[in-house]
Amino acid sequence: MNTTPETTRTLRASSVASPLAQQIADEIRAAGGWIGFERFMERALYTPGLGYYARGDRQFGALPGSGSDFITAPELSPLFGRALARQVAQALEASGTREVWEFGAGSGALAAQLLEALGDRIDRYTIVDLSATLRQRQGRTVAQRAPQQASKLGWADRLPEAIDGVVVGNELLDAMPVVLLHFDGAQWQERGVSLDAQGGFVWQDRPTAPDSDLRPPVDAPFVPGTVTELPRQACAFVATLAGVLRRGAAFLIDYGFPEREFYLPQRHGGTLMCHRAHQADPDPLDAVGDKDITAHVDFTAVALAGQNAGLEVLGYTSQARFLINCGLAGDLQVASERGDLPLLANTQKLITEHEMGELFKVIGFAAAATPIDDPIGFLAGDRTHTL
Repeated sequence: MNTTPETTRTLRASSVASPLAQQIADEIRAAGGWIGFERFMERALYTPGLGYYARGDRQFGALPGSGSDFITAPELSPLFGRALARQVAQALEASGTREVWEFGAGSGALAAQLLEALGDRIDRYTIVDLSATLRQRQGRTVAQRAPQQASKLGWADRLPEAIDGVVVGNELLDAMPVVLLHFDGAQWQERGVSLDAQGGFVWQDRPTAPDSDLRPPVDAPFVPGTVTELPRQACAFVATLAGVLRRGAAFLIDYGFPEREFYLPQRHGGTLMCHRAHQADPDPLDAVGDKDITAHVDFTAVALAGQNAGLEVLGYTSQARFLINCGLAGDLQVASERGDLPLLANTQKLITEHEMGELFKVIGFAAAATPIDDPIGFLAGDRTHTL
């Protein structure tokens, strides 16, 4: 690979003392000294037994003192799953199915909430997760919080050949590896990772081919130095899901924007971020395997991937609007009447604009064989027209 000072940017080196870092360094050497960031992120998060999501269950929790790195909506409030369950129930009824599949189930909190709320409406709840440690935690969570439904819980290593049911994924797409791009003022380059003289990880850019599709999907006055992401694996996941979802629907909740907001020239630093001990930092090359790496979701790309693969886009809206459409206001009223102030405070974070209510979005898909008239989560405030 030919490089010049203009195509090489060393931002920060990282120790390769850990077994995971050593494995990645060996792969870089075997690949000729460079791998794309998409591959680096995949290894950092999902290398069996060593990657961030593959080696333990400590990631999810409310406070840093628990050893956790971040909190998700189901851990924040059980009312999240209760509201989502109403949309899931409608989709189950419309499709005539009785099974739920969850991807990226984390601690199992959402599984417990949906199992408890759906009750006799489902026969089986399947979590797709490769981490044995996370599976154990998910099983414990469901056994503790929804004991009467625990026998319905099962796991799978991969997508089956066919799904008849409803798929859910909360903060799933943001953890899928992304292609990282850098604009030098003249052309787009793919940002990857190489090694410095001491064996530490450093950024290195490689020019993309003139006919390459590795560039933002919009033309805009990007400034030199702009860094952004392409959600290639998230789109591939949705397209693959479309191929196996025979009857039913899918609801994906995550933080992100439609295309026109995602690729704003003012967002010149991109959205890539790491999380550790409830603190954010922008350096994925440091402490590899010890922290989360995420990127915001381009929901336009995700919607097009599903649509082009045969799914119908049911709707797209903010998390706040979706949860309110699904009856969260009534749940809050009940909590208020009980005087459950901690539950009220935590649930408000799900819908408050400056917390999770606006940044997080919900997109719904339906299989071609499953018409769902007036999906309740998108009855008011549907933003599909913005995609």
